[in-house]
Amino acid sequence: MLARTVESVYWLSRYLERAENTARLIGVNTNLLLDLPGGIAPGWLPLVDISGNRAEFDTLFPNHKGTKAEERDVVHFLIAAQDNPGSICRSLHGARENARTLREVLPTEAWELLNQFFADFTADLATGINKRMRFEFLKRIVVTLQTIAGMLDGTMNRNDAHTFLTLGRNLERADMTSRIVDVRSAQLLPAETPELRPFESVQWMSVLKSLSGYQMYRLKMRTRVKRTDVLEFLLRDDQFPRSCQFCLSQLEASLTPLPRSEGVLEVLETARRFIDRAPLATLDQPALHDLIDKIQLRIHDVHDGIASIYFPSRDVSGAARMPSQSPSQSQWQRQSTLSFGESAKS
Repeated sequence: MLARTVESVYWLSRYLERAENTARLIGVNTNLLLDLPGGIAPGWLPLVDISGNRAEFDTLFPNHKGTKAEERDVVHFLIAAQDNPGSICRSLHGARENARTLREVLPTEAWELLNQFFADFTADLATGINKRMRFEFLKRIVVTLQTIAGMLDGTMNRNDAHTFLTLGRNLERADMTSRIVDVRSAQLLPAETPELRPFESVQWMSVLKSLSGYQMYRLKMRTRVKRTDVLEFLLRDDQFPRSCQFCLSQLEASLTPLPRSEGVLEVLETARRFIDRAPLATLDQPALHDLIDKIQLRIHDVHDGIASIYFPSRDVSGAARMPSQSPSQSQWQRQSTLSFGESAKS
């Protein structure tokens, strides 16, 4: 299989996962702002920080004041902005362009659904970001992308293409989970405000709901929502498919059969040990932020290792660390004529 083919499959999977996660975040944030008192609600800017594209937002909307930003500006930036490399619009466009080149590899039904959905999304975008229509618009994005993921996972041959589909999905999930834990937890209520303590569990519930993990948390932990337990569940649980540790274990399972994967597996094992040994119960907020930074660096090291070995068209040294900030795939990709097997053995 061509090296450029598995690279396209990898990025197709990442773009689909990124678009779905962003849609979930916007919907959950809307509900959170309704549940919290106006004076302590985190507002909309944290969603921009989660995406990793604050610099682009500040350039597009230079007049927002301090930590405040207009809801309509953030929603437009995250859903529709062409200048935001992590917007839903840009992610769906990237997914469609990759899928278009993969029609001989992908199930026809998945390509047709993605192509039609992108056309519908583009046609409905202007009305979909309207506050009154937004909930149904975002729900349709999530359900359709889950359907496409199910089609791909349920019908593809278990070959190199499926392996790199799984790699892309789990790497993007691990990265997004770490971002959500970092930025969302930073917005939680300070300990010195006991009168607001009843609202703390509401915010931790929003962290879980951002990752569709609230019900699974209650099923697994069988306790009320608490900081340490949420961190344990989202970073270290070995059953929840969006926890960092679970995603890393899936990466290991996909990488192990591949040729020349030993170096990446070592980086991956280092990341897993680092998460396992973290003293989550004793971390204050600055220490948690530092921990998440180190986890993200290790996740991006895994990405760079995969790219340098299996995507010879990719200039690893020239790319930014954050996937949503890095150059688009088409910017890095020179049309490689090497097959996957040849590039892996060279």
